[in-house]
Amino acid sequence: MLNLNSSIDMDFKTFLRWWKRELSLLMPEKLRLLVNSQQGFIVVKPIANQFHISYINNGESQALCQLSRTELLPQYFQELLASDEKFAKASVLLRLSGADALLKEVLLPIAAKDNIQQVLVYELDRYTPFKTEQVYFAVKPLETLADQGLIRVMLVLTTRELLDGVCEDLKSLGIAPIFADYDAFANDLDYYHGGYNLLPERYRQKTAKTPGLIQSGLIGLTALLGISVLVLPLWFQQNTVNTLTEKVLRIEKEAKKIKQMQAEVDAVIKETQELLAEKNAMPPLVVVLNTLSTIIKDDTSLAYMQYADGHLQIQGESPAASTLIGVLEESELFNNARFVSPVTQDTISKLERFQITVDVTKKGGGDNHGQ
Repeated sequence: MLNLNSSIDMDFKTFLRWWKRELSLLMPEKLRLLVNSQQGFIVVKPIANQFHISYINNGESQALCQLSRTELLPQYFQELLASDEKFAKASVLLRLSGADALLKEVLLPIAAKDNIQQVLVYELDRYTPFKTEQVYFAVKPLETLADQGLIRVMLVLTTRELLDGVCEDLKSLGIAPIFADYDAFANDLDYYHGGYNLLPERYRQKTAKTPGLIQSGLIGLTALLGISVLVLPLWFQQNTVNTLTEKVLRIEKEAKKIKQMQAEVDAVIKETQELLAEKNAMPPLVVVLNTLSTIIKDDTSLAYMQYADGHLQIQGESPAASTLIGVLEESELFNNARFVSPVTQDTISKLERFQITVDVTKKGGGDNHGQ
């Protein structure tokens, strides 16, 4: 059953080495070979009185030669390196085989995880028949058993006498390995930086730092370019979105102004239309006067006239005021003519005084206006 409470043990150094290796694979092969001084491994195995030498690269092994430990002739190994450029750029490792080393799995308290080497220095005789001063040893953590509070460790050791003798013979041949491991528990050469090393510091090859720095710089540059490829399109897209957003906001602001102006124009048009409608609702005064002068005879005089809200009121004198009602009703412009006060007769002129109110209609207004 999956334990969700267990902690995740992340080895960042191992991760960074793996990431560096994977990024290096993205580099063009010619460029990678140019800056990488290490191309494969020359593996030296001491077996009896001979050194068995082979070449390993990308998991493929190639047997090269065997050199006698009783006749140490350095030129043989130098000739081997000169025979192929890849051999000259390969790193040399020493790989013990057979009974030359001892392999043992050890369980240690998880508290010793950060200083396993120091813990085993004091307790080596508990796990092996040797004392610390008799052997060279190395450890490689295997697994953390968090639920048990333990850590599994693989202990690899060989006697100092054996390894010193082998290293001295290699030194006489001009061979300086970068590390030593055991054939029964060999390091993964693709990730050898995370492996163990039985080789004492004084026997290790001194590697140049410049190619590694160049390679790290190129890998870093490749990583930076890769990040740029991912980030720049998003950055440009965000800038485009921001620019479009600003344009939309400006357009919306202008649209609001235009909409407001349109509303003001519509209000003016509506008010104008209302004024025109009100103006055209009844015939103008000139039409009313023209009509009155046409239908009323000359023997009738008007002393007063008022025209408002579609109503016309007239006062005057006429020989026969009662006939005026019929005259007004016959006109298409007037309707509902009536006396608003009794008709009286002037004692001097003998004419009838009248006061008439009549409604002014739209009917015939256009024709009269055209006269």
